[in-house]
Amino acid sequence: MQNMQKPEQWGALVCLGAGGILCVGLVVEFALGLAPCPLCMMQRIWFALAGIVTMIGLTHNPRWGIYPLLSALCAVIGGGFAIRQLWLQSLPPDQVPSCGPDLAYMIDAFPLADLLTAMTSGTGDCAAVYDVIPLMSIAGWALLGFIIIFAGSVMQLRLGLR
Repeated sequence: MQNMQKPEQWGALVCLGAGGILCVGLVVEFALGLAPCPLCMMQRIWFALAGIVTMIGLTHNPRWGIYPLLSALCAVIGGGFAIRQLWLQSLPPDQVPSCGPDLAYMIDAFPLADLLTAMTSGTGDCAAVYDVIPLMSIAGWALLGFIIIFAGSVMQLRLGLR
């Protein structure tokens, strides 16, 4: 990546990466028919926030360090949710938390506190492993995506401070 010497280029790469990952999530949901679990939705939210923060930074001032720092923070938080899901997927079947209702029903019927608890801690649905993309589960690929977004944000921050 010899040509990537400007923070604007790294910011654009982070935006494209986050947007691309969100598009893959939509394809998996609508084309393959896999409904996202609560932890998957939290990961999507943090991918979107990382991309939005980076886009705002590119339009405002790509060399100002707060935007890549916030984008990196979004990647760390989202990566935490991916790690939580990978941990749930590694549990033996008898230790997996019970499955709850689907997310659409929880949004309609549950109080906000219960909805947030389910979205941040996960349910039994989050322990299901789907190897839609070979080699790893969807949560594993999401964690890799968060690591890449974090690295791109750090590079944007590093180059912007020169």
